[in-house]
Amino acid sequence: QVHVVESGGGLVQPGGSLRLSCAASGSRFGFYTMGWYRQTPGNERELVATIAIGGGSTNYADSVKGRFTISRDNAKNTVYLQMTNLKPEDTAVYYCNARTIDTGVRDYWGQGTQVTVSS
Repeated sequence: QVHVVESGGGLVQPGGSLRLSCAASGSRFGFYTMGWYRQTPGNERELVATIAIGGGSTNYADSVKGRFTISRDNAKNTVYLQMTNLKPEDTAVYYCNARTIDTGVRDYWGQGTQVTVSS
């Protein structure tokens, strides 16, 4: 059974930094991609950043390019999201996604972690 666990959210002032961590386990053949999405009340979940576990290629939402960096530790099946120069509009619940493709595309989600950017 796949488990996805996030950590690292919290309250930070505008211009500050936070690092989110996500550990995934339980996939027999590993994960194809892992990434971060975020959601605010009344809105759909949106992509923040993803990383390919094999080759390491990354993909970012335009709104976070240059401020957020996604990285991975394959030995630990863990990805990180380093967030800098945070803005109030980054306030959201951040969800970690882990995708497998060995039996078709399957997405697994963590429980979410709140990030609040406020003075």
